Amino acid sequence: MESEANDLMGTADPAPPTPRRRPGQAEGGLARQIETLRRERAMSLQSLARASGVAASTLSKIERNELSPTVATLQKIVAGLGIEMSQLFEEAARSDAVQGRRVVTRAGEGAPHASKSCNNVLLCAEMKNKKMMPVLTRVTARDVEADYPALPRSDDEVFLMVLKGRMLLHTSAYQPLEMGPGDSVYYDASAGHAWTSVGPEDAEVVWVMTA
Repeated sequence: MESEANDLMGTADPAPPTPRRRPGQAEGGLARQIETLRRERAMSLQSLARASGVAASTLSKIERNELSPTVATLQKIVAGLGIEMSQLFEEAARSDAVQGRRVVTRAGEGAPHASKSCNNVLLCAEMKNKKMMPVLTRVTARDVEADYPALPRSDDEVFLMVLKGRMLLHTSAYQPLEMGPGDSVYYDASAGHAWTSVGPEDAEVVWVMTA
């Protein structure tokens, strides 16, 4: 999970405190859509910064609706996301959630995303503007120093449950926590954290992070 969606658990962005968006700001839909498109591509702020040339701190302020981007900045962002400017505005115009939405991911389906430390399947990825991002993950990492260039951190909260195998949850705030099938944990990802499997079998987990 290198630099994607926390880089889906690889290296990730330093996480500044996230103030609530102020209601009634004109660019709210656009800000939400940039964040949604980034997360749908499993990109961290840092990876989008590298792809777009826009500083991660600037991207964070745009997504939190604290900064209104110029047209030139938007052009860089859409290039980094791999979309056209018209698509961004069309999606933003439709970004108000429709009540009663539902999307299903059948067994064996989902959007795959592999990294150095984990093999991930993004669940229910078709739904836009989600408040949570569910992921099914096989933890291939065995060694924190070898598999994580830096402990990921983000401004998300994470719920995790182990389905198969055994794993260690490493955090900068606590001693490593060993977990087995049926065990679950909820933690603040602003502290550095990483996952490693214990033993020959890769641990399989389902986890949800705030989006």
